[in-house]
Amino acid sequence: MREIHVKEVTAVVRDLCIRANTHLGEDVLEALRKAIDQEDSPTGKDVLAKLLENARIAREDSIPICQDTGFAVVFMELGQEVSLTGGSLKDAINEGVRQGYQEGYLRKSTCHPFTRTNTGDNTPAIIHLDVVTGDSLRLIVAPKGGGSENMSRVTMLTPAVGIQGVKDFVIQRVRDSGANPCPPTIVGVGIGGTFETSALLAKKALLRPLGSRNGDPELATLERELHEEINGLGIGPQGLGGRITSLAVHVNMMECHIASLPVGVNIQCHAARHKEVVL
Repeated sequence: MREIHVKEVTAVVRDLCIRANTHLGEDVLEALRKAIDQEDSPTGKDVLAKLLENARIAREDSIPICQDTGFAVVFMELGQEVSLTGGSLKDAINEGVRQGYQEGYLRKSTCHPFTRTNTGDNTPAIIHLDVVTGDSLRLIVAPKGGGSENMSRVTMLTPAVGIQGVKDFVIQRVRDSGANPCPPTIVGVGIGGTFETSALLAKKALLRPLGSRNGDPELATLERELHEEINGLGIGPQGLGGRITSLAVHVNMMECHIASLPVGVNIQCHAARHKEVVL
């Protein structure tokens, strides 16, 4: 049995909060570079170039990529041979978020749903825990901005609509979202499970390397078809028109009830921020 003190978790979460908000992943940067070559609209090309320049400044000056530094979403894969010592894991994660958003000069965006009173430290974090084999702890911090999250939806389709019904829902969701999620976006799609798991499948799809395909050939084909149709909508970078509305579409799927066909769509803005560490 391997022991990990929760203070290590706090330190890692703190650093991940800062790095995720200041260092855009190389996969996203490469996708933006390719998008410039593929974009026909001069305005769209200019927008994409400015996004790359913005990411460079954020990285070099260690300042946020976007003023919306997101709700702190933390994914954990806890090895069953790991013993966490020294206190509460939940408290340790929230302390890491608290320190990261304070010391990194990151905007605090968490508030009471009705009074809108800000918590002042961007806690509590949203924590998703999976227990896996092994003796390590994988931590992923994925700050999620409000503009793109607001455009996300879950629906319960009837099984009879099949794969075409799923495609129609996803495309309509992107069409209705328009410029609101700050395109070019990454579209995460979760199919199956239950109401809540379809949403989680969609959000986890956003963590995959940008542009990677699902290992299931049928789902890989679905990803390509959705991506082509979305980029045919004409929304374009920042909603100003063009070919590149989304940089990628990622689909996750699991089994569902015989009477249901849940579908979740989690839209991510171009600032696909997530960093991870394995302890």
